[in-house]
Amino acid sequence: MSIENTPTPIQLFHQWFEDASQSEATDPDAACLATVDKDGLPNARVILVRKIDENGFCFFTNCESAKGQELISVPKAALNFHWKSSKRQVRVRGTITPVSREEADEYYQSRPLGNRIGAWASLQSRPLDARETLIKRVEEFEGKFGEHPPRPDHWGGFRLTPVSIEFWQEGEFRLHNRLLFVKDGDGWQQTTLYP
Repeated sequence: MSIENTPTPIQLFHQWFEDASQSEATDPDAACLATVDKDGLPNARVILVRKIDENGFCFFTNCESAKGQELISVPKAALNFHWKSSKRQVRVRGTITPVSREEADEYYQSRPLGNRIGAWASLQSRPLDARETLIKRVEEFEGKFGEHPPRPDHWGGFRLTPVSIEFWQEGEFRLHNRLLFVKDGDGWQQTTLYP
């Protein structure tokens, strides 16, 4: 499928993601998430995007973290997937909404036990006096919950509903291929951009 003959950007994204799943050494679902705080100061970090469909791009986190608070206070964000091995990147901009409790529960229960305990033990983004404090908190919640920790109320997910998606592929002599999709009602407007 060529990038000029794609029915929807999500279908093209899935094709590129499948290619990246074969070529990237680790984490093809890793993306840089850019947010802004309530003062408009930008922030960026790499996250794992765990669900991608026609409704958007979903990721999960501690909602009390800096990231979570920024997404709640200014519900707009951008993602940048960069697949170095295939010389491609995808930029996504859009609005943020929380995922449903059911989606958060389902994903939480699919995580390894250590990750689920860690969601309880880590006071994400807050000062930590010593690593031993974190280890003690892990042990405390392991003892409290055993093999079946419930999802903490402060841990959930967000969905980025795209308003634009740009596909970029490296070209010879820096003459890159760029294809921009912009949401237009129920469909997408497609534009080829200069490199």
